[in-house]
Amino acid sequence: MHCPFCPHEDSRVIDSRVAEDGSSIRRRRECPACGERFSTVEQVEWRLPAVIKSDGQREAFDERKLRTGFERALQKRPVSAERIDDAVLAVVNDLRKSGERELPSRRIGDFVMAQLKLLDQVAYVRFASVYRSFEDVQDFREEIEKLQRDLPAAQTLDLPLEDTAPKAARAKKA
Repeated sequence: MHCPFCPHEDSRVIDSRVAEDGSSIRRRRECPACGERFSTVEQVEWRLPAVIKSDGQREAFDERKLRTGFERALQKRPVSAERIDDAVLAVVNDLRKSGERELPSRRIGDFVMAQLKLLDQVAYVRFASVYRSFEDVQDFREEIEKLQRDLPAAQTLDLPLEDTAPKAARAKKA
């Protein structure tokens, strides 16, 4: 490692310590030429695949966009920030495990859909409506029915599909 204080091309490691979370190593170094000391941090460099957009453009994966997508779908839903963080991490891990250099945005959307299905069914349907470009109410109905078939009985949605009366009319019935 080059010394940041002088043009010397080498330094020696005096001390190495693993960070608290175990994800990096902090090294204390000393330059043999000028005697200055400095610290470096060594950590694994993860290469996430580039994203191939639907129009064919390629761009670097952006975790902030992923998190924003989750937060938008989960807006006003009873899901903790910790669970959202876990879902984002799960998608990033799926991307790493893919081993691909490039992935279509549709595939990343599939990873997100799988996580949303586990987190919150309403958020799943919200995301699906944009992701799959729902055209009408029938598309929503089909997705909800598919979700109900896929989930165990204890987790099914409690959304009425047949009652299309306005809220005021339903309130008068009760």
